[in-house]
Amino acid sequence: MTDRLSATFAALADPTRRAIIARLAMGETTVNELAKPFDMSGPAISKHLKVLENAGLISRGREAQWRPCKIEPQALKVVDDWLERYRQFWEERLDRLEEYLNTLQAEAAAEQKAAPSAAPADKVSRRKRRQAKERKEKTHGRKK
Repeated sequence: MTDRLSATFAALADPTRRAIIARLAMGETTVNELAKPFDMSGPAISKHLKVLENAGLISRGREAQWRPCKIEPQALKVVDDWLERYRQFWEERLDRLEEYLNTLQAEAAAEQKAAPSAAPADKVSRRKRRQAKERKEKTHGRKK
């Protein structure tokens, strides 16, 4: 037997079942209404509903000849609880990254204030290349 979380993820792995859940989130409806948007047979829809029902994501009732289906939102709580641990993990990681980037920006700003007249490295290297070229031209110009 699989655990509740695995059964829930297995049921939600199929796009048709996710679409059924999305429709049921708007309210209770019949099997026939659920089947309308899909190009599949009644038995195929029934199989999808059975998977969702076995996972505890929906329930089906019987009112005379009307077979209403409704979502069981508490079943999604298991998934939400599981995801919450990872959400916290990533939020902590992203907070640390933000702190690090703020530190780098502050250091860069402090360096710029400390040496405002210093030219950026690419300008310095361009200036040195230009000066070397001018010296070379002067040297060649004198030999002529």
